[in-house]
Amino acid sequence: MSQLDHVLQRLMALHPRLIDLSLERMRRLLAALGHPEQRLPPTVHIAGTNGKGSTVAYLAAMAAAAGLSAHAYTSPHLVRFNERIVLGGRQIDDASLIALLERVEAANGGQPITFFEVTTAAAFLAFSEAPADLLLLEVGLGGEFDATNVIPPPLVTVITPVGMDHMEFLGPDIATIAIAKAGILKPDVPAVIGRQSAAGLATIQRIAGQVGAPLSVLGQDWQLHATADGFGIEQSGSHSRWPRPALAGSHQIDNAAVSVMVARLLAHALPQLTDAAIAAGLSRARWPGRLQRLTHGPLCDLLPPGVEVWLDGLHNPHAADALVATVRTWRDQPLSLVTGLKANRAPAAIFGPLLPFVGRVRCVTIPEEPNVHTAESLAEALRLQGVVDVAPAPSLSAAVAEAGMGGGRVLICGSLYLAGAVLADNG
Repeated sequence: MSQLDHVLQRLMALHPRLIDLSLERMRRLLAALGHPEQRLPPTVHIAGTNGKGSTVAYLAAMAAAAGLSAHAYTSPHLVRFNERIVLGGRQIDDASLIALLERVEAANGGQPITFFEVTTAAAFLAFSEAPADLLLLEVGLGGEFDATNVIPPPLVTVITPVGMDHMEFLGPDIATIAIAKAGILKPDVPAVIGRQSAAGLATIQRIAGQVGAPLSVLGQDWQLHATADGFGIEQSGSHSRWPRPALAGSHQIDNAAVSVMVARLLAHALPQLTDAAIAAGLSRARWPGRLQRLTHGPLCDLLPPGVEVWLDGLHNPHAADALVATVRTWRDQPLSLVTGLKANRAPAAIFGPLLPFVGRVRCVTIPEEPNVHTAESLAEALRLQGVVDVAPAPSLSAAVAEAGMGGGRVLICGSLYLAGAVLADNG
């Protein structure tokens, strides 16, 4: 175990026995650290159920294309914790991260604190001490009581599509979950709102009205349509065309368009974000584990020539619906699944929309993760959903090899933790 892993493990032990959604622990810790959250670069604050990370990826690529320095905070990580804290386009190094975490640990003085609160405080320290033109700040859970929601008013807020996820913390329905997400809206701070259900949008608009946050809503204030080579945006009688986004999947058109609207708002403060830089960023964005095609590596080498391998961190029903929109277009070749799932996820809800398009399924126990479905229990659950060719596999490599025996495409999905294991194994 590395020194960084030892520090992270030690900090996890501070986790309170009962989680109350509040900001008091975070505010206490930041005060002890001298309020680094008040010295952050100009910020974009991003909430939502799905699409947050992709939006960060597009905006980071746009900033880089414009010659701007951008920090980013995202979660969870796939392979290394350092992925969560990016300084000017580079993941934080171990030595710097350890030093920050130990400063936070000392300031906390052994008091109960969540792991996300500790690591967010460390990220705020890092961002406050490294100058940058922009900070892309992703909410961890919800919005209103998320540890990130202690910052001064940002330049722009964003709410990507709101779906059913983390109901044990956020509530039993879309409207209630949307209340939490809309908690990042601030008076007079423009907010770009991605595609929403009727209930989600009504809630966001109600709270925006109470707060005094001006909204720019996809489908109301601006319209989006796909084109043969990208997409077009119509707003207030003007029309702009944009190239096909680098990230795969039909749902990425929405994420890319939201990012364009955010970047155009940012251009008032950062004029380097020209339309040319925005377009270049769309074409250069990278976000591993989200409908990512794997073209080489040990897992790919297990398969016959011509078999495509795709990886997606599918982890909730809303993400499943988005993935199905792409899978519907994959009728030219048979599709097999390799799946693994956390124990708090229902297989029928996650995989149900995909199963009509799938032949063979191989299930794995996500390695080195607690509280997961075993390969055997997941295979049995999918058998009860009507899957005929389904079986547990003893390892990820065995699952991939068996899934690809018949040719076609292999889609590995079910959890961001599974995606991380795949990227680690595949080099």
